[in-house]
Amino acid sequence: MNNWIALNWRELLVRFALVFFCLALWPKGGIYLSVGMLIFAWLVDGGMSRCSGLLKESLVAGILVFCAIWLLGLLWGDFAAITQGKWRKYFLLLAFIPLFSLLNRERLPWVAGALLFGYLGVVVLGSYQWAAQGMQGIPLLDMSYLSYSATLGTGVILAVFLGLEASSAGKKIQSVLLWFAALLLLFLQLNQSARGLLIATLAALLLMIVLRYRREWKRLASGLALVILAVGLFAANSDVFQERLQQAHADLQSFQQGVYATSAGYRLAMWDVGLQGIAEKPLLGHGSGMAEKYFEDTIATYKQGIYRDLPEFQNTAHYHNELIEIGVNLGILGILAFGFLLWSWFQSFKRHNLLLPGSAIVCFVFMAGWTDTFLLYSRIPSFLLAVTAIAIGWQKYQNTSDTVNLKQG
Repeated sequence: MNNWIALNWRELLVRFALVFFCLALWPKGGIYLSVGMLIFAWLVDGGMSRCSGLLKESLVAGILVFCAIWLLGLLWGDFAAITQGKWRKYFLLLAFIPLFSLLNRERLPWVAGALLFGYLGVVVLGSYQWAAQGMQGIPLLDMSYLSYSATLGTGVILAVFLGLEASSAGKKIQSVLLWFAALLLLFLQLNQSARGLLIATLAALLLMIVLRYRREWKRLASGLALVILAVGLFAANSDVFQERLQQAHADLQSFQQGVYATSAGYRLAMWDVGLQGIAEKPLLGHGSGMAEKYFEDTIATYKQGIYRDLPEFQNTAHYHNELIEIGVNLGILGILAFGFLLWSWFQSFKRHNLLLPGSAIVCFVFMAGWTDTFLLYSRIPSFLLAVTAIAIGWQKYQNTSDTVNLKQG
């Protein structure tokens, strides 16, 4: 009797932690509490005994190597700068380990349902903010237009993938509904001001269509034409999109005239200083947490101090480029670790016959990192890791069921 009660309380704790993690992704700061609860539930569930099996999963190995390199970088950094900057958010990637370890056949629907419910709530809330109040992002959740755009972009990718799967399975109604959902999310994203994340979404979307229909030329042409037509129509009717294009053009002109206190000018200046920092210490970088300090120390004298006033325009937080951010901190060693992380992420999908979503998600993460430090977002990378865990688990248990049915047949 006591064993039965203990097992049921443990299962209840685990399911609560999993559901809470999926729902707590979106409120500001909620993820930190949810990760702590997830780790506690994992330990109670005997997670330490499953560590050897977890290492067989490529993504787990990639995350551990990436985070280990950041810890190693503390050895050649300035201890006083360790607490500065956002670089510690990279360790949120470790949440994938307890999440993935806790998933089983019975818990999977709970996690998938909670993740979908939370995602739809964020999309609806953001849509209301935009349609009724003319605001971007979600102030109630302290979510910027960048985070909300990334949220919409991931939804576009997942909806298109599920639509393609439904079409292949002959489920025409579901396929049409999913494609309609993808178009609606894309329309909403085009009315957010995040240009780089929109490009990342389109790149991942086009890659997925090309991979799916690379041997079916008519369907490939139809799919590409549909995406291009939809983007063209939405862009032509989006005041936000038109304004951002005009602003980008004006910013580049200002940059050429020596005015750097603009959105594009600030990024270009950051990249210029960041590349200089990588060139100074190319192999190991300046140490974990040193990127922000390097920028503020360097701009006073770099190129006769032309960038010295930039901190007054915007507080120094990161380099608006994942590769440069990692490179300044950890040099080529860090960039190679980042590349290994993306390769491992893709291999985990590929190993479970999920080549299409794996290619699209990794492409999205990589492309989003060209104009921002995407993995430093606390919400969306964690959301994508949860999607990864659910997709792999679903595929694994589905294959197990198919094997059992074949043996029984």
